[in-house]
Formats: sequence, C-alpha cells, structure tokens
Amino acid sequence: MKNILLSHGGGGEETQKLIKELFFRYFSNPILEKMEDASILNVNSKIAFTTDSFTVSPIFFKGGNIGKLAIAGTVNDISMMGAKPKYLSCSFIIEEGFSFEDLEKIVKSMAEEMKKTGVQITTGDTKVVPKGSADKIFINTTGIGEVIYEGISAHNINEGDVILVSGTIGDHGACIMAQREEIEIEGNLSSDCASLWSLVEDLINAGITIKAMRDPTRGGLSAVLNEWAQQSSIGIEVEEEKIPVKSEVQGLCELLGLEPYTLANEGKLVIAVPEKEAERTLEVMRNNELGKNSEIIGRVISDYKGKVILKSPYGSKRIMEPPAGELLPRIC
Repeated sequence: MKNILLSHGGGGEETQKLIKELFFRYFSNPILEKMEDASILNVNSKIAFTTDSFTVSPIFFKGGNIGKLAIAGTVNDISMMGAKPKYLSCSFIIEEGFSFEDLEKIVKSMAEEMKKTGVQITTGDTKVVPKGSADKIFINTTGIGEVIYEGISAHNINEGDVILVSGTIGDHGACIMAQREEIEIEGNLSSDCASLWSLVEDLINAGITIKAMRDPTRGGLSAVLNEWAQQSSIGIEVEEEKIPVKSEVQGLCELLGLEPYTLANEGKLVIAVPEKEAERTLEVMRNNELGKNSEIIGRVISDYKGKVILKSPYGSKRIMEPPAGELLPRIC
C-alpha cells in the first residue's frame, strides 16, 4: 500500500486492515483492541478533560511532526491542570492519496511520544475525504487525566507571586514560520515540541505551591500573562532581560518585525508561585531536562491591574500588548 484510498475510511475491509495493520501495530492496548463503539475506563478521582485539533503546516517540521504535536499538545493541556495523563482518543481526517509511508511516520512518532508519559489511545476514528477536500491530514485528540494536584487556576494569582518560565520562548512558532516561508536562519532553530508531564510531576512531588500554570501555545507568553492579569485582576511586571529567547528566534523576529513574546511554544510552561517558593521552584525546574533553561521573569504587582508591564534593562517600561489577529495560522 503506497497511498491512502477513500475505501480506507469506508468502514469495510480496507478500514479494518488499516486499523489492525497500522494503528494497532503502534497503539495496541487491551482497551483499544476490544474495538467497541466506546471505551470503558477506570478513573478513581477527579479528572481533567480536554480536546484539541491539529492542522499544522508543514506537517513535518524540525523537532517533530503533526503526530508528535497532537500527543504532546493534549498531554500538556491535561498536565497544566495538575493531572496525570491517562487516556486519549484520536481521530484522523486524511486526504485521499496521502502517503502511507508518511502516515506510518506520524503514527510511529505518536507511539514514541506516548511512551514518555504512559498515556494510552483507547478509542479513535478514521475518515478519508476526497482529494482537495483537506490538506493532507488533520488530527483531533481528546484527553483524560487523573487530577493529582487540585486548585490550579488563572484566578488564583495574588500580589507578590512570582512568574517563572521553563525555557526559551517562541521556539515552535519561529520554527514553523521559518520553514513554511523558507527563511534560512543560521543556527539550530527547531520546535520545542515535548510532553511536559515529567516536569509538572517533579514540581508536585517537591511540594511546590502552584497558583497557576499554562503552556504558552498560540499567542505565546504574552497571551498567557495577559489572560492571568485580567482573570485575577492584578498587574504583572516582567523583566525583559530575564526572558530567555534563542538568538535564532530573536533574529527572525527582528527580520520580520515581530515580538518573540507572541510566538508559540509547544514544550514550555509558565508558572506562578508564592514569592517564598520562587528559588526552590527554579531549582526543581532546572533539575529536569525540560526545564534546564528556566528563569524567574517577573512578579505580580498591585498597580496596572489587568495589564502586563515589560521593564527594559534601562528601567523604562511599556505594556506587553496581548496578541491581536492571527500572526500565523495553522501553527498547531
């Protein structure tokens, strides 16, 4: 089989062959293999529940592909609520004629990413649409996680709390933009696509008081901080020189007149903690490979409620505006 045919989404013999010879080969587990219309799951506590769709273009990019992104993105949404990722659903919408070899690469990368957290795909669906009705492949995932740490919310932040980020910002957005527009950048510009549960688990196990936590995807760091400022009715002051930005990302932004703060990440987290726990939080994060470049970037203030203030190394201040419009469609 070289390409996906319409019959692979028709529910008959070809569909069964695709499911059993490809998807079961990589996603196999006792729940999925029952092939029921719905899965019966065991969850003994509160759950976190999320859904997402992935349409990224290009579907293969430096540091990942649409499949790895679908798993990591859904795992991260669950993890940001203090929940251990347990179960996923996965639906594929595939354009007729799509390469079977490319589909297998995507599915294989999904299986490899799931192993990092132990999450399982327990139900799914495949649809094949006529050529020209979709752009190669779209993936929808839904995730369920078991809540380990309760109370994380954007409404919890108070004056004096400290804001940290787990590494360089804008990596994924800059990578996709450069690759899509064929912009050559010196250095090693790649997506940071990664599942963050191990880092979150370290924070929970260390007894860190997590006020709020978010992965800065679409809209980047700016979107997260502005949302927090508005929802908690507080001001946030950020030290510009403390925000870690790769030189390749900064160079691309200067070339295109963009702010790195508005570009997406797919493997970083932003966290708010009490001031007295800031240094210990930083130590815990830096001891995990996913957080080795973590930094304390700012704090919550009583002034400028609902606003994020960016303080330059020279002492001047300006508002970090929330992102407006769609800077780059199909980023994830």
